[in-house]
Amino acid sequence: MNSCDKQQLKITAAKVRLGIIEGVYNAKSGHPGGSLSAADIFTYLYFKELHIDPQNPKDPDRDRFVLSKGHCAPGLYAALAQRGYFSVDELKKLRHIGAMLQGHPDMKGIPGIDMSSGSLGQGVSAAAGMALAGKIDNKDYRVYSLLGDGEIEEGQVWEAAMFASHNNLDNLCLIVDFNGLQIDGPVSEVAGPEPIDKKFEAFGFDVQTIDGHDFDAIEAAFAHAKTVKGKPSVIIAKTVKGKGVSYMENQVGWHGTAPNKEQYETAMQELTAALHELEGC
Repeated sequence: MNSCDKQQLKITAAKVRLGIIEGVYNAKSGHPGGSLSAADIFTYLYFKELHIDPQNPKDPDRDRFVLSKGHCAPGLYAALAQRGYFSVDELKKLRHIGAMLQGHPDMKGIPGIDMSSGSLGQGVSAAAGMALAGKIDNKDYRVYSLLGDGEIEEGQVWEAAMFASHNNLDNLCLIVDFNGLQIDGPVSEVAGPEPIDKKFEAFGFDVQTIDGHDFDAIEAAFAHAKTVKGKPSVIIAKTVKGKGVSYMENQVGWHGTAPNKEQYETAMQELTAALHELEGC
């Protein structure tokens, strides 16, 4: 990736993070921590990786994306808004009665959402079904799904993994947002799923582990995944919960808490300063 492309991705990711905070603050509820940790993944997917067209969101040949950890919808919505699926102003209406943007992804009412999700563990099953449908229909599209590291404590995730491997779904790429924290505390203390890589390997996946905030590493991982034949892929992205907002980083309390006015202003100041620094380079 050239330096200009990388810089633009960093700028876009900064805008996505601003959108996340804007959304959860105005909603007075939501999940900022895991949305912020996945912001770079969302940015790369929607601005480099996915074959999509915001003007034709139901294109039958498009790549599909399923947010299996559906509570991190603020991050997905912020990326979709930046990509042009709907106005950035919609983010301020997050979770409001009658508004388009629900607390979890809604495929019936939100452009760019390929699958409604929120019940943890179920999104990846839907993604595997989409990938199998693509194989049956001889389509070239790929299917991507983002999971949380706490989410993979769900048994249904491993049923879906077994299904994907059994059916040789090499058009399926999973990403695990490995930020180490879930709603009840450190993932390792709640029901530690590690070693995550060895588990997916045992289920027949091609496995990569990367820094989920490094765009060069993200690019290389997705490029490799597209070369894998005969088996599904998983990218384990090590990230920082609350990335980009100093007082949220690595703090489990920000899993599902909205900032108050003072906290909102601090976060927006930090993120705006980071954006201006990037734009000034």
